[in-house]
Amino acid sequence: MSALRPAAVSGAFYPANPRALSADVGEMLDAVAVFEPRLGFPKAVVAPHAGYIYSGPVAAYAYDALTPARGIVTRVVLLGPVHRVPVRGLALPDAEAFETPLGRIAVDPGARPALADLPQVVVSARAHALEHSLEVQLPFLQRVLGEFTLVPLAVGDASIAEVSQVIERLWGGPETLIVVSTDMSHYHPYGEALQIDAETLTRIEAFSSDIRHEQACGATPLNGLLALARARGMSIRRLRACNSGDTAGGRDQVVGYSAFALYEGAPVAPEEAGRRLVALARAAIAHRFGELAEAPRVDAPLWLRQAGATFVTLTRAGKLRGCIGSLEPRRALGDDVVANALAAAFGDPRFAPLTAAEWPGTQLEVSLLSTPKPIHFADDAELLESIEPGVDGLIVQLDDRRATFLPQVWESIPDKRRFLAELVAKAGLPADTRLARCRVLRYRAMKWREADVASH
Repeated sequence: MSALRPAAVSGAFYPANPRALSADVGEMLDAVAVFEPRLGFPKAVVAPHAGYIYSGPVAAYAYDALTPARGIVTRVVLLGPVHRVPVRGLALPDAEAFETPLGRIAVDPGARPALADLPQVVVSARAHALEHSLEVQLPFLQRVLGEFTLVPLAVGDASIAEVSQVIERLWGGPETLIVVSTDMSHYHPYGEALQIDAETLTRIEAFSSDIRHEQACGATPLNGLLALARARGMSIRRLRACNSGDTAGGRDQVVGYSAFALYEGAPVAPEEAGRRLVALARAAIAHRFGELAEAPRVDAPLWLRQAGATFVTLTRAGKLRGCIGSLEPRRALGDDVVANALAAAFGDPRFAPLTAAEWPGTQLEVSLLSTPKPIHFADDAELLESIEPGVDGLIVQLDDRRATFLPQVWESIPDKRRFLAELVAKAGLPADTRLARCRVLRYRAMKWREADVASH
């Protein structure tokens, strides 16, 4: 085996400079217009594979949905169509690692033995050497997931059953993510492409496994995934769809792009999540007071292990008694709630530590935050226009000073200008600070008050 499959299309499909590439991927993820907090993450995604200026903004929707999977997904099974070298079957590389400007990704050493008895699986260094359909997915995966191993499969001439069999063999548990790389129709006029792709998108949503290659260049791996997903009773969500005429190309001949997420099992009900998170926060504080012999478990169900950012707020007789939280998802959701509950009770610098006498009359509220995303604005008027009172949590940052107001602060400060002025003051900035000099980010939150979840 060769040690390394080097980047082949960096500098063409995406930047070769690591800093520029990281910035580009970050900007595309930041531009994803999804602000709601997430509970759970997809088992599989479908993403396009053109140059980043064309399809990157669409691919970003697939990878943004995987943000909670960091630290859980440790293996990615990546399937994409061959464009340069014909292959019979599905080709593994002979390399031990793939390289991008963001670093090396180890090829899963268990993949080849696991597939050794399947005649449709071959090894081909040539199929992978210049193939872009797999490579362009890697910087997004590196940015979102961090460390993981890779099972890269360049898919050539194969039946639906052959592809499905390979995916099923590699299915694994929550540690394994399936990614299928495909564009949609190619080189039709803009209006005609919209009609062709609309039909294909509908068929994908119906788990049709007879997509043709003129409808999607990655039809072979896509059909294999859709057939297996249908058999496994999965659900599917269209995340984004457009074409190169909408992004960076002309409209005489366009290429279509789409992003989908496929899920196993029933979605997590927000009400159930709220009950568990509030109970977890209360149990953490109760354990500190000696009311519980054991610390609360934070490793089950699975969604408690997803990366998450929370705030825990304590009140007594309707008055604030402590509030500590995380603005970005840097640890498992369950761990974050426990840490913030203890910090709100015993470490908020504005209050003395909570006492055992106060504890019985203390009410808890847990807020789950979405990933903060920057608001782009030219002046104060544009910023004020873009803010949604009662919905948006805001972060204001200038140099090393930063502050946030949760969305529930709108209840006491409903005026936009005053909201921003008091947020600037909370950050320790002068009252005449021009907001155009600041970085302003927006997030949304699900919140659960203890009294509310206890009554359901």
